[in-house]
Amino acid sequence: MQSKYKAVATTVDNIVFHSAKEANRYLELKALLRSAIITDLDQQPKFPIVINGHKCCVYTGDFQYLDEQYRVVVEDVKGYKAGGAYAMFRLKAKLVEAVHGVRILET
Repeated sequence: MQSKYKAVATTVDNIVFHSAKEANRYLELKALLRSAIITDLDQQPKFPIVINGHKCCVYTGDFQYLDEQYRVVVEDVKGYKAGGAYAMFRLKAKLVEAVHGVRILET
């Protein structure tokens, strides 16, 4: 299946990724994990955005892990940085930082 931005779903390790770029990043992160440069690799981390007791939305990242200094890193793989979807990502990334204190790394 192809998205409107020409991304093709790609399967690696029986995991279906939204794009080949995301699948390639997964392989890079697995190599870093094997080398013990990162730890606790997770996929599709979810961050609920709750403001004044109201659940506004949920941001779902592509990957989450701990770096060499044991800091939480959340990545979102972006291939196309324009349009409404990208604007929504930027808004949710700002909300995640404000509510959870976590900065989203675009890769």
